Amino acid sequence: MATEMAGAGHVKHHGRGELVIGPSAASGELATLFAAAGVPVQISDNVTGALWAKLILNCAYNALSAITQLPYGRLVQAEGVEAVMRDVVRECLAVAQAEGVSVPGEMWEAVQHIARTMPTQLSSTAQDLSRGKRSEIDHLNGHVMRRGAALGIATPVNRVLHTLVKLIEGRSAPIDL
Repeated sequence: MATEMAGAGHVKHHGRGELVIGPSAASGELATLFAAAGVPVQISDNVTGALWAKLILNCAYNALSAITQLPYGRLVQAEGVEAVMRDVVRECLAVAQAEGVSVPGEMWEAVQHIARTMPTQLSSTAQDLSRGKRSEIDHLNGHVMRRGAALGIATPVNRVLHTLVKLIEGRSAPIDL
């Protein structure tokens, strides 16, 4: 779910995410309960692939939105951003494939869809940095970077984005001289 903390006790909803659960004896009932609450749920035999698809979307947007403090719609209009995002997606897919994960759908299409459907959304990483908080970048681009290194797959764009966000995070930390 794309949200932001608009103020104390005020969460602003910007768009719907997908909730994917694995098949089980209770999955049908869970899907019905969520649907009654207005939350669509997909039951899938490929939850790992769905998690990687979400990871790839986050890797494509979060760091860039955080570094620039731009919402998705403006971000994708900037010169060079599409090429960087395509490189991020390619690196992520290469790591997922090496992990034996089948990522469902067409990822570049999914990346483009985010900017069209949530043009005013600022990434959660951008929101964290604007509040001086540590972000989840280690679990996004950092994860892809570490898994790529372990598998012998180069992930230079994910590495640079991870490093830049970590540098921004470090600005609020005390300096040891």
